[in-house]
Amino acid sequence: MCLKQEDEPGLPLPTKRFVFLRPLAIRHGMIAFALPMDYPRVKKVGSFEELVGTRFENGVNALCWQRTLAGDFGEVVERLAVGEGITSLDDETLEALELSSAGRAAVEILMEDQRLLRAHELDPVLDCINGYLHVENPGPVPTDVCSFHVDSATVEADTYLCTYYGASSEGLRNEEAVRRVDVPETRAELLRLYGGPDDEGFIEHLRENCFDLHYAPLPQAKPFAFGLGNLWRIATQHPGCSVPPCIHRAPPPRPGQKRLLLIS
Repeated sequence: MCLKQEDEPGLPLPTKRFVFLRPLAIRHGMIAFALPMDYPRVKKVGSFEELVGTRFENGVNALCWQRTLAGDFGEVVERLAVGEGITSLDDETLEALELSSAGRAAVEILMEDQRLLRAHELDPVLDCINGYLHVENPGPVPTDVCSFHVDSATVEADTYLCTYYGASSEGLRNEEAVRRVDVPETRAELLRLYGGPDDEGFIEHLRENCFDLHYAPLPQAKPFAFGLGNLWRIATQHPGCSVPPCIHRAPPPRPGQKRLLLIS
C-alpha cells in the first residue's frame, strides 16, 4: 500500500481560507463542535461499533464518532519529555507519567481507544507531534502531510484519526478541490522535471512519488476542522472503493504547540 499517515510526512508506508466550526463547549481544552451540515459526504455515528461497521456508500466518505471526552490531555502532553519532531507513545510510557486524576482519566481514554482498534485487527499509533520535518525545496507538488491529500492503499483499507490535544486535522470537500497534477501549470512543470512525454510512464512516475494524491483547494473552498476528541474513519483511495477518498491534512505547525494524535 501507499498509505500516507500524518506522522510521517512525505513517506509512503508499506500498508496504506480554513474555517473553524461553531464551538459549543470547552472542558480541559476539549472543544465540541458542529459537523458541517451542508456536506453529505460526512456522516455522524453514535458508537464505536457503528463507526467500524458502517459501509462507505451513497457518496459518504467520512464517518465521525463525535465525543466530548473527560480528562486533561494537556497535562499528559506537558508531562511527556519529547523533543522536536514526532514521538510515538506506548502504554508503558503513558502509565509511568505522574498525573492528577484528570490526567490519569485522559490516559485511560488514550489506551482504551487503542484497545478498541486493535480488537478489530487495526494497528493504531499514538504520537506526540512537536513540529514536522519538511523538505526545503518540495518542487511543484508538496507531498508532506500538511498538504491536502488522500490516503492510498492497494487493498481495502480505511484511515482512523483522533486529535486529543492541539490543532486538529482538517478536511476538504471533494467538490472544492483539484488534484495538483491536473493543474496545467503544475503538470507542465512536473513534465519538464520528468523529461519525457505525458504517457503511462509519466503517470507511473506521479504514482511512485505520491504526486497524484495531493490536492489544491479551489478559490471558494471552505475546509473544516475534524475537532478534538472525535474519532474519525475516512475513506482511502483503493481498488474497488465505491466513494471518492476523503481529502484531509495535518494542520500547519504552530510554534510551541504540540499535538496528541491517534492514527491507524
